[in-house]
Amino acid sequence: MISKHLFVLLSCLFVVMIGLGIAAPVLPFYVERLALADGATPQSVVTNVGLLTGVYAAGQLLFAPVWGRLSDRIGRRPLILIGLGGYVVGQVLFGLATSLWMLYAARILGGVLSSATLPVSAAYVADMTTDEERGRGMAWLGTAVSLGFVVGPALGGLLSRRDLHISVRYASLMIDSFSVPFFAAAALGLLALLAAMRWLPESLPVIAPRTAGHQTGADSRRPIRRLAPLLGLAFVGQFGLAIFEMTFALYAQARFNYGPAEVGAAFVVCGLVMTVFQVGAVGFLEGRIREAYQIGAGFALMGLSLALLVVAQTTLIVFALVGLFALGTALITPNLAALISKRGGGRRVGTALGVQSAANSLGQAIGPLLGGVLFILAIDAPYLLTGALLAAVALAVGLTTIGQAEVDPV
Repeated sequence: MISKHLFVLLSCLFVVMIGLGIAAPVLPFYVERLALADGATPQSVVTNVGLLTGVYAAGQLLFAPVWGRLSDRIGRRPLILIGLGGYVVGQVLFGLATSLWMLYAARILGGVLSSATLPVSAAYVADMTTDEERGRGMAWLGTAVSLGFVVGPALGGLLSRRDLHISVRYASLMIDSFSVPFFAAAALGLLALLAAMRWLPESLPVIAPRTAGHQTGADSRRPIRRLAPLLGLAFVGQFGLAIFEMTFALYAQARFNYGPAEVGAAFVVCGLVMTVFQVGAVGFLEGRIREAYQIGAGFALMGLSLALLVVAQTTLIVFALVGLFALGTALITPNLAALISKRGGGRRVGTALGVQSAANSLGQAIGPLLGGVLFILAIDAPYLLTGALLAAVALAVGLTTIGQAEVDPV
C-alpha cells in the first residue's frame, strides 16, 4: 500500500498526465485548422505537429536538470507546486490560441515550468521508499502517468468533437471546440495544485537541503558519468515512444481514416496496458528477474510492435500491437528509474532523476522532429527504422550494457 502523502503526489501527477494525453488525439487537428487558416500547406501541418511536440520536450530537456538539482537544495514541495502552476498556465494559453505562434509560446512556457513535475515527483518517491521498495514505488509512479495517459486521450477525443460548433472570439483570443479539452485539463490542474498546497508535505529531512548545495563540481558530476549507460537507454526508449506518439494520429488518419475518437481509443489501450503491467508485472518480477533483462525485453517488444504496425490491416490488430508496444514501455520505464535513483546517491537523487528527465526529453524532442521528416518521405519509414533501432538496443542490453552496470557497486 502507498502512504497518504504518496497518494496525493501520484494523484497530482495523474492530473498532469491527463493534460499531456489530451493533446495526443487533438493536436494534429488543432494545428491543421490554425495552419491552413494561415495559408500553410498540408505538408507543413506535419512539420508543425512535430515541432510543437518537440519544443515542449526541449523545455523539459533544458530545465528538468535545473529543477532536479534545485530540489536537492531547497526541497521537493516548492518545485512540485511550481510545476503544477506552470502546467495550469500552459493549458489555458494553449486553449486560447488563435495562431500557430501562440501555440508555440504556450507550449514552450508549459514545457519549461511543468518540467519540474515529473523528475521532482520521482525524487519524492525515492525519498519515501527504501532501496528494496524503490522499483515498486517507481511502478506506482509509472501507473499514475499511464492512467493519466488513459484518461487524457479519451477526454480529448470526447471534448473536442467538431459537431459542438463552439466559437467565441475576443481580440487575439478564441474559444472553440478544440479549446474545451485544454480548459478542462487546466481546471483539473488547478484542483491538483490546491490539493498539493494543502496535503503534500516536504519529503526531504531538514538537513538535506542545506548539505546538498555544498557539493564540489567533481562530486556532482561523478554519479552522472556512472549513469551514462542508463541515461542512453532512457534517451532511446523515449525517442521510440515519442515517434509513436507523434506519428500515430497522422499514420492512422492516412492508413485507416481514423479521427480523434479512434486515435484516442488507441491511446487508451496503450495507457491501460501500461497501467496494468507497470504495477502488476514489475511488482511480480521484482526480485525474480533482474532489471536489466526486463529492460531488454521491453526494448524488444517495442521494436517488434512498431515494425509489425506497417503490415496491420484491421483495427483489432492495430490495437493489439499498440498494447504490445505499451507492454514494452511498461517494462522499461520503472526499472530504469529505479536503477538511476539507486545509483544517484542519497543526497543527489533529485539531480540524477533530473538528468534522466533531460535524457528522456532529448529523446522526446528529437523523436517528433525525425518522425515528421520520415513520415513525409514515406509513412512506413518511422516505424520500420525505429523498430530496427529498438531491436538492436534490446540485443545490446541483453548481451552486455546493463548486465555489466548492474553489478557495479553504488
